[in-house]
Amino acid sequence: MDKKIYYAHGKLLLTAEYLVLDGATALAVPTKQGQFLEVTTYPEICQEVSKIYWKSLDLKGECWFETVLEISKGVIQVSEKYKATETKITFTLLDILKTAQELNPDFLTSSNELYVTTRLEFDRQWGLGTSSTLIATIAKWAKVDPFVLLEKSFGGSGYDIACAIHDTPILYTRIPSAPKVEELLFDPPFREALFFVYRNQKQDSKDAIAHYRSLDTFALAKAKSRINEITEAVLQCQELNDFEELLIEHEAILSKILQFPTVKSELFSDFVGAVKSLGGWGGDFMLATGGVAAHDYFRQKGYNTIITYKEMILSKS
Repeated sequence: MDKKIYYAHGKLLLTAEYLVLDGATALAVPTKQGQFLEVTTYPEICQEVSKIYWKSLDLKGECWFETVLEISKGVIQVSEKYKATETKITFTLLDILKTAQELNPDFLTSSNELYVTTRLEFDRQWGLGTSSTLIATIAKWAKVDPFVLLEKSFGGSGYDIACAIHDTPILYTRIPSAPKVEELLFDPPFREALFFVYRNQKQDSKDAIAHYRSLDTFALAKAKSRINEITEAVLQCQELNDFEELLIEHEAILSKILQFPTVKSELFSDFVGAVKSLGGWGGDFMLATGGVAAHDYFRQKGYNTIITYKEMILSKS
């Protein structure tokens, strides 16, 4: 028996959502919570077909997905017993594993019986990277480039993969040849006034990207230039008021090009601090500013998942 454990961090995108797809420089942060992938290998008696017993556990340790895969002559497929229970998740998993095989032909070639268990440290509805942490851990297991694995399987900008494999906040720029990732010490003096609020609904990132791709490219190019300036200015901020003004401007720019109202104008028009959507607009987490009274404001409106910056963000500071 041989056991290996792989780990990847969750993610949040603080600036340049959507525009990061087209090369805007984004400020992204890995979260303290991520996902484990544990692979236990047993020698297989049968030399023709090896099996992968896959189980995915949520934050509470409860199984939310399981399947059995078979590998015969290098081909991965769902075991006959589990074909009746195939879901979108099954096909996504198969696609990732098959792509990993293409990138590393030596991956999953031995005649072994594998027990694979994934375990999330965050609620999988939160949008902190259930898929990106899976891809990053499988890439470690398969010994392949995680960015290439993402591009050839799930798709996306790759900032979430960068967060998965880094231990500090990063500046991320998507470049066709290879992404540019710069580690940062982003620890603003007003961090005690920053917190994250879950919007009580999950956003489908593929749907969000599809909408973005339908927008006017000239407007996007103009917005990208200013968003790059805002990202740089955010890094230099020493005062909360300046930070809030940048968040408000960022929201206004994205609102105009996406043709969506800002989350504050739509839901929290009477809130005195700043509120910024993160990632795909319409779901997942929001970044807000203020003290304890601000936390109470959101709780009174039914938003009970509130996490402080210090509790959420991984940083070496």
